[in-house]
Amino acid sequence: MTTVFIPRDSAALSVGADLVAEEFARLIRERNLDAHIVRTGSRGMLWLEPLIEIDTADGRIGYSNVDAAGVSELLDSGVLMGNAHASRIGVVDEHEWLAKQERVTFARVGIIDPLSLSDYEAHGGLVGLRKALELTSDEIVEQVTESGLRGRGGAGFPAGIKWKTVLGASADQKYICCNADEGDSGTFADRMLMEGDPFTLIEGMIIAGIAVGATKGYIYIRSEYPHAIETMNEAIDIAMAAGVLGSSVCGSSKAFTLEVRAGAGSYVCGEETAMLESIEGKRGMIRPKPPIPALVGLYGKPTVINNVMTLSAVPMVLANGAAAYQALGHERSRGTQVFQLAGNIAQGGIVELAFGVSLGELVDGFGGGTLSGRPVKTVQIGGPLGAYLGPDAWNVAMAYESLVQAGGMLGHGGIVVFDDTVNMAQQARFAMEFCAEESCGKCTPCRIGSIRGVETIDRIVAGVEQSKNLELLEDLCETMTDGSLCAMGGLTPLPVRSALKLYPADFGITGGQS
Repeated sequence: MTTVFIPRDSAALSVGADLVAEEFARLIRERNLDAHIVRTGSRGMLWLEPLIEIDTADGRIGYSNVDAAGVSELLDSGVLMGNAHASRIGVVDEHEWLAKQERVTFARVGIIDPLSLSDYEAHGGLVGLRKALELTSDEIVEQVTESGLRGRGGAGFPAGIKWKTVLGASADQKYICCNADEGDSGTFADRMLMEGDPFTLIEGMIIAGIAVGATKGYIYIRSEYPHAIETMNEAIDIAMAAGVLGSSVCGSSKAFTLEVRAGAGSYVCGEETAMLESIEGKRGMIRPKPPIPALVGLYGKPTVINNVMTLSAVPMVLANGAAAYQALGHERSRGTQVFQLAGNIAQGGIVELAFGVSLGELVDGFGGGTLSGRPVKTVQIGGPLGAYLGPDAWNVAMAYESLVQAGGMLGHGGIVVFDDTVNMAQQARFAMEFCAEESCGKCTPCRIGSIRGVETIDRIVAGVEQSKNLELLEDLCETMTDGSLCAMGGLTPLPVRSALKLYPADFGITGGQS
């Protein structure tokens, strides 16, 4: 029987993947074809979606941009045998865009049925968990520490150090919290992982629980991700029924349970302490630190808080050993990073590579330049609060420290591309406007500073006392950076300052070059 793989990822659904699957199913029944359909995650080549794959003796053959109206003609041409067709892209695993990647966290995404535990195990799942069950808590934490795994949510804090702190804390209850409130513009890796390989995240959270002595976990997923919420809930139910979760994890003496909490619709809830407040049923507002959540976290108990990508890398670390993960990367940035290409880009999607790849290779190599065909003017890395970098930074290595040295930050690995028609004064204004809209209101620099920032940028663009207002804007940025309680206000000056530095002409400043 021939297998037809059709993605169920939200990106594919948005361009008609469900309709394609329904039409395939209808015609398979009507024509009595010896074939069945498996719904998968997306391979990450989003410009080719819906991308269907046919399992053949030569491998899985891909057909791109399939729509429901064209399914009958596809079947007539013999796609079930991998025959030639205008939409045929060949063996998907051999496609240059995929073949050049180093997929670790995303190794199974787009390949397996996301809700088949047997499929997950057949492709290496649960190996890390079973190894973890044979180790002491200290040994697990040591493996994670030696791997060099750092927080993929943006801060880059070493995961092992955070885990060691929670392990050493005394408490009657500890928690593992996964931050899946993926609110940065141009980021979608968390969603794609949860929709395409949810058991990887579940396995990583169980390992974290065993490592630090936590028996309860929460996955905080933004409410705008209904498909991810549904998939994770189904996967948790399956894992519970199979004994992977529950009072006896994989038949061991360890217990761990999981629960999904839908986000409150606030960008600031992506900040770890605001997320804790939201999980507890309160308004999502920043908690002052100290105390740190590792010691006083959810419900006042020691809590590990990690991002989806961080926790989902843990099973591979345990399965293959710390040294294998440590062998990948650049300087202090070890392992792989899941880069997300978005914006005005010809080939948007997911690129997983070891840290150290150049920005230019991602934008021009994997991304193929702009979708409009016009020159790239700038890219923003790290979400709406990330800095702008121009083509003169194309050689910068994509790693934590390298990007900081270049005046930017890695964040969650999102890269948004703009062509030469973008007005950077408008982008700088948007950063301040976004901060004003999304501020939780707890601290004055963020709450008031962002509003004053919008007003000051407007005066600069209008040519009103530019020198004085430029000086005022810089003072304002310094106050927000140093005085805000969290990154919401603290990082907002980053895109403003970089836009002003690189493209002064867009602000109407004479003598500058854009």
